[in-house]
Amino acid sequence: MENSLRKNPPSRLNDLIRLVETLRGENGCPWDKKQTSRSMAIYLVEEMYELVDALEKGTPDDVCEELGDVLFHIFFIALLFSEAGNFTVEDVAARNIQKMIRRHPHVFGSTPLNSAEDVKRQWHAIKMKEKKSTPETSLLDSLPSKLPALIRAYRISERVAKAGFDWNDMQGVLTKVAEEFSELKSAIRADDGTGLNQGNVSLELGDLFFTLVNVARFAHIHPETALADATRKFETRFREMEKLLAATGKKMASLSPEEMDRFWERAKEQAGELHREA
Repeated sequence: MENSLRKNPPSRLNDLIRLVETLRGENGCPWDKKQTSRSMAIYLVEEMYELVDALEKGTPDDVCEELGDVLFHIFFIALLFSEAGNFTVEDVAARNIQKMIRRHPHVFGSTPLNSAEDVKRQWHAIKMKEKKSTPETSLLDSLPSKLPALIRAYRISERVAKAGFDWNDMQGVLTKVAEEFSELKSAIRADDGTGLNQGNVSLELGDLFFTLVNVARFAHIHPETALADATRKFETRFREMEKLLAATGKKMASLSPEEMDRFWERAKEQAGELHREA
């Protein structure tokens, strides 16, 4: 079976490059002509989230469309730097090819590896060697500060664990979770009638979140995926609850706590039935 990544790539990719050049050209689009790399960065992030959403839904047509949008933005940003005389999109591809070959010596060299964990360790070692780390260099320097907080917390916990700064086992992390939860409850109970000290509560809540990220790491589960799945499950159940309420003509705000619980349990059952049918 022919590799779909190799179906007529030069022609279509060149067409896309020419499209971006036309949009930026003398008779191009006023909006496209005024964009900068900083302004396009925001749109690229938005497109990446749309791609992630399409990947989660698993609809190939949507994934294809969103990949195209991301590719367009990448080519657009590359053209901006090309216009400034910095590099071309060909330079981007060439550098990435060199890096991927360099970081996969088990594929392109003579040292085979047998597990994904071995590959991850080797990748990190090669990356650190490339960065020419010095005593003043932090292991965390290469982590982007603009990563979403949950993803960045996971990457930091991974990075420091590789350096040996870690719990011995899952039980140690769970003990820390209990400790952090206790400190959060203490911060909340410290309300003396004048209101919560939001700074303290936020700090303790953040500590609990960060420790739970480490629980996910020990369980080999990405916390972003776990939270996304839980949020999606809640959303499905809540939508079912709204349908049940609409069928009875009741308003959510008018329900007693007991009625709310009954409707919620019915919604959970209904959502579970829909999931099984799917």
